[in-house]
Amino acid sequence: MYEELIFYQIYPKSFCDSDMDGLGDIQGIIDKADYLSDLGVNAVWLSPCFKSPNVDGGYDISDYRDIMDGLGTMDDFKRMIDAFHSRNIKIIVDFVANHTSTEHRWFKEALRSRDNPYHDYYIWFSAPPNRWESAFGGSAWEYAESVNEYYLHSYAVEQADLNWENPAVREEMKAVLDFWIAAGVDGFRCDVLDQISKDFYSENGNGNGKNLHAYIRELFDREGVRHVFRIGECWFADEKNIELFCKREREELSSAFIFRHLCLEKGRYDLEKISLCEVVRRISHWQNVMQKLNIPYPLFLENHDQARSVSRMGDDGALRYECATCFAGIILLHKGIPFLYQGEEIGVTNSNFSSIADFNDADALGYYRANKDEKSDAEIMAEINYGSRDNARRMMPWTAGDERNYAVGAYSERERINVETDLSAQKSVYKFYRRLIRLRKDSSCLTCGEYKVLTLNEHYYAFERKRENERIIVVICFERAVNFDISHYGGTVIVNNYPDIGEKLQPYQLLVLKG
Repeated sequence: MYEELIFYQIYPKSFCDSDMDGLGDIQGIIDKADYLSDLGVNAVWLSPCFKSPNVDGGYDISDYRDIMDGLGTMDDFKRMIDAFHSRNIKIIVDFVANHTSTEHRWFKEALRSRDNPYHDYYIWFSAPPNRWESAFGGSAWEYAESVNEYYLHSYAVEQADLNWENPAVREEMKAVLDFWIAAGVDGFRCDVLDQISKDFYSENGNGNGKNLHAYIRELFDREGVRHVFRIGECWFADEKNIELFCKREREELSSAFIFRHLCLEKGRYDLEKISLCEVVRRISHWQNVMQKLNIPYPLFLENHDQARSVSRMGDDGALRYECATCFAGIILLHKGIPFLYQGEEIGVTNSNFSSIADFNDADALGYYRANKDEKSDAEIMAEINYGSRDNARRMMPWTAGDERNYAVGAYSERERINVETDLSAQKSVYKFYRRLIRLRKDSSCLTCGEYKVLTLNEHYYAFERKRENERIIVVICFERAVNFDISHYGGTVIVNNYPDIGEKLQPYQLLVLKG
């Protein structure tokens, strides 16, 4: 049952550096297997660890069947799988199917000639057929002089989109899945999967094309593949079509990430804080949608593409502990599949740097170039510090006093926020996460019980999880204190992230009641 899974996402380059070379590695992940086991997670999502020039954090793959330079070897990868499986932890890896690096052998061959068989592995036009823009700014079409054509890159220029209309491409990608299943992985997180089918003559056609679901079924509806867990990053998924992606009998996806609750429409670099009330309103809405459809709902506030939640939608200052533990309740107590991101379990915040030289994020660098003549440097840097994906990709802070230079960038707040300090603190975010994870595992009500909203107003949110005779009520206060009568819901308090309960709910207070 998928709802029994509790995922922890690892960004390999920044998780743990075992050989002190400034880059996270597979051995570092192995070294922290007990840390994850003690936390209580039973599944790991490993972001790209494949051969890559790293223009876009490993999502520009130059070899799907080899390990990134500096991370380790295939033998190391297999030892990592053994380390997790021996602790009853499953592992899924990223499957990047929409594009490859322009350093991939296929693309190098494609540039040789229009007659080269690999030329048709990519999408070419003699002139751009539309005005699509790259996600990182500028035109999505790049001219290649050697063949006198334009190729599509939905992301960086160095990430050429694959031509999924070519059966040879589909066979290649099925072989990639088979390779990693044979290596021992338990599933896949499928990067921008709904972009593999396109409509080139529509301005909104870079994804969700007419062959999308046929392509997904061709990938996964096969012997030796149907049993694996697969979750899609599907930006076109909505209430009308989520069943097409995830209904079990369709043999496409186990689940799909829904991003509506992150309020991404306001813009990554918009300094206005995201409303926690609006976040939970949207989560509550999707709880009901997915429950009705019997599709497991992915529960998350962070990943490798999002800035830190306590900074974006909470309080990363005086109330950081309360905020981080409240957010733990949002992720771990709703109905669905929880996904934690590295560092979230100790309340990691955004970093703060004054120079663009401290950033690697292709999106942030593109934003800086596009705005440097229109805004002051201080204004742009405030926006980038707030919204950059580097906030999630900087080195995981294990100890204070680590002054090494990391390829992915150091975390600016590592002296006060790190694993070592948190584990010894009276108010430990990690220990609170561990407590909620154990509560979830021990309660069939929290694992697979029904969801029902009880109260949702501008001040606080209360919901019920119920299965047979077991009933759990969760109360979450937003940014400001509010009068509250706990007897209204009944039950006994079993979790509280504040020392006591008064006549008011306090900012970011989380209460769990058993009734």
